[in-house]
Amino acid sequence: MRELLLSVRPILSSVMTNLGIKEEEWFDLLDSSTDSSFADIAMPCHSLSKKLKKSPMQIADEILEGVGEDLCDFCTLSSINGFLNFSANSKWLNECLQNHILDQRLGVSLDEQRTIVVDYSSPNVAKHMHVGHLRSTVIGDSLVRMLTYKGHNVVRENHIGDWGTPFGMLIEHLIDVNGNDTINNVDLAIFYRDAREKFDSNVDFADRSRERVVKMQSNDPDSIYYWQMLVDQSLVHFNEVYQMMGVLLNNNDIAGESKYESLLSEVVEKLEEAGLLHESQGAQVVFPEGWYNREGNPLPLIIRKADGGYNYATSDLACIIDRVQNVGATDFLYVVGAEQSQHFAMVFEVARKAGFMNKKITATHVPFGLVMGTDGKKLASRTGGAVHLKDLLMEAIERANSIIAEKNPSLSNDERNEIARMLGIGAIKYADLSTDRNNNYTFDWEKMLSFDGNTAPYLQYAHARICSIFSKANIDRKDVQRAIISVSDEREISLAKAILSFPEYLDKAIVSNSPHKLATQLHSLAQAFGTFYEFCPVISSETDIFESRLALCDLTARTLEQGLNLLGIEAPKKM
Repeated sequence: MRELLLSVRPILSSVMTNLGIKEEEWFDLLDSSTDSSFADIAMPCHSLSKKLKKSPMQIADEILEGVGEDLCDFCTLSSINGFLNFSANSKWLNECLQNHILDQRLGVSLDEQRTIVVDYSSPNVAKHMHVGHLRSTVIGDSLVRMLTYKGHNVVRENHIGDWGTPFGMLIEHLIDVNGNDTINNVDLAIFYRDAREKFDSNVDFADRSRERVVKMQSNDPDSIYYWQMLVDQSLVHFNEVYQMMGVLLNNNDIAGESKYESLLSEVVEKLEEAGLLHESQGAQVVFPEGWYNREGNPLPLIIRKADGGYNYATSDLACIIDRVQNVGATDFLYVVGAEQSQHFAMVFEVARKAGFMNKKITATHVPFGLVMGTDGKKLASRTGGAVHLKDLLMEAIERANSIIAEKNPSLSNDERNEIARMLGIGAIKYADLSTDRNNNYTFDWEKMLSFDGNTAPYLQYAHARICSIFSKANIDRKDVQRAIISVSDEREISLAKAILSFPEYLDKAIVSNSPHKLATQLHSLAQAFGTFYEFCPVISSETDIFESRLALCDLTARTLEQGLNLLGIEAPKKM
């Protein structure tokens, strides 16, 4: 839609001016336009009725009459029920496709670079990553990929829970169990559970744990040694899961709570200097303007608890100071569950009031819903606990392996295992990313691993099928990138529009921090290719359209592969 509007804008602007429609009103029309597919636009004229004292139908007809034949090189234009309807013609589509096939970026332009910190994943040390970390990790990773592709300087930050009161009991339990030995090959979930049970039942152990927290906060060398041991063992687990998932996070992206420990007292000082700090029931708090509890009293953001300990808000404010002063960030994205919306809204307001970030810096909470089981409840293991993410990934690969073995028994074991990995991991990620992140979604193995519908296997199979066309015909795909493209069949035109919509839907996904908008476009592209492939012969086509259709196939495959990559999903060449 965007490219077509840019093409016709000079002509339409002239007509609008003659009708007494100002430029800002013309822009409002553009903003309210809708499109059912690329280059099929319905522009409403209803908002002009009051000003021009004419019906929307009359206004649309007058614009249509004023344009006359001037848009013939771009599109056909019609007036229906007060809407101006644009539909790009073959000539314009052919020119766009020709430019597209020579462009390695598939029409995606680079934005003016900004430094964007994306805070995502955030597991806790000494605990297994579980299904509760899935959405933050895959949504955050996709946003990182899309923003990087658009030319931004993206800083990944994994704000792991690696500091605070629980580490007293964990260190003491580590000393009791292992002494000075390492913690290698310890099951983190069992280790944490045992430490918690001992803390709750053993008074002496609980006292020692609290003393250990004080030592740790005072940088006692032995305490820091044991703390680092716990962190290192946890990172082994985190990295194993990240590598299985194919996400970009690594040790260089760790920015845990411990990183900001030295800044916490500075946060308190700065808030006090700004006159924002108040005492409430022994705690030091800030009362952000406009926030009230159920009783109608001002709602506090706790900075320092009555016992002297710092709160999550203090750490988040320290993060902002660091990201502005040391990272030079212009934008923050916090990919964190919807239940934290109020917390971040209050933190952002306090940060601005205190001068930690100015109006030029944007801070955005990117919330998401829950992963639900087929029983309609929050997804849980058979024992009722949180599902370990590693177990979920392994099961996905095993299920995909069985499906691939049945569909293509001629594959070697290595080929099948590799494709199963791509399909299994891709299925989990796509089921998440194809859903509006604000909504809950149901984790359904049968649906997400299906080769039909809006699933990763459906898109991956479309890509593999295109690759097989070139493989079976022994044609180098680079050769067809010099072909002259000419679309005329309605299925070719639909496919062309789907291909050319990729840059626009990528921008829509980025602006709204919503990967599902890109996923929707990729699914539409795969559907358009399926219809094209069914009704438009490629290898057996006549000589004059043979190379053009091959070029369409190549463009489709490249777009699917790039789009899936931006979602963090691999595109197999055979299946």
